[in-house]
Amino acid sequence: MAASTAIDPELVGRFKAALERLNPSGAKIGLAVSGGPDSMAMLLLAHEAIPGGFEVATVDHGLRPEAKDECALVAAACEERGVPCEVLSVQVGEGNVQAMAREARYAALADWARRTGLRAIATAHHADDQAETLLMRLNRGSGVAGLAGVRQAQWREDLGVAILRPLLGFRRDDLAKVVAASGQTVANDPSNADPRFDRVRMRQALADCDCIDPSALAQSASNLAEAYEALQSYAKLLWPQMVREADDGFVLTPGPSREMNRRLLAEVLQRMGGKPRGGDVARLLLRLESGEGGNVAGVLATVRDGSWVCHPEPARRTG
Repeated sequence: MAASTAIDPELVGRFKAALERLNPSGAKIGLAVSGGPDSMAMLLLAHEAIPGGFEVATVDHGLRPEAKDECALVAAACEERGVPCEVLSVQVGEGNVQAMAREARYAALADWARRTGLRAIATAHHADDQAETLLMRLNRGSGVAGLAGVRQAQWREDLGVAILRPLLGFRRDDLAKVVAASGQTVANDPSNADPRFDRVRMRQALADCDCIDPSALAQSASNLAEAYEALQSYAKLLWPQMVREADDGFVLTPGPSREMNRRLLAEVLQRMGGKPRGGDVARLLLRLESGEGGNVAGVLATVRDGSWVCHPEPARRTG
């Protein structure tokens, strides 16, 4: 194991405290490390705070020729410190490249965690990421779920693994100090400076604005996450009172709370196999409230005797 570095003990202590809160059992976890400055800083902090308590995976998406070298950089940094590391190769589907790459990455990481018996996967999202996400979603008119941003700890039912984000209390500058103190070489993804991406433009706008505190924005996102969880709990309590199964679908009897009606409608769509975006649910809600019907994510919703009846959309005729 490599000798201790010159990393600020205060930063190491903060990281260790965050992990103790998010992973109180102290079980071994996995770190998702891309080779960029943020995730490499997480690796360096973990090596100082919980030596022997973690393993590392790095993902090659096959989208850039530099990816193999970046994975090799991570593997070398781990080997130097005696940390187990696995390179995961994935194939990215067609469509929104960033979204599809993220989906493939998380699926591969979840499979790795299950194979190696790791309790959770830690990612390197930090306060600046959270602030950027909040502002981007405000700009899109998102509801509470979107504004809650990423969670500090989240069980992903679809992946069968917990996702931890121990760096949400850290600024990007904090992590840059960790890397600088260690002398560790890091990779720089050119897409992080490409203004074609919304996040890059938001990052540049924040850098030029000294009247917005990213840490305060990140705290607001955390507060909204707590509000979101409370609303979700209340919606679960209302489900048996307002929703019943019928034939091949569900019947939802709307109540006085529009927010609860929206949440329960979204849950119905999801239980019927759909993956609707928030805006799609909102538009369907408006149509149902006006007495009209509509279809979203393969589900046809109609109004009948004051209730909303949802069933699979009929197959389209051909020929």
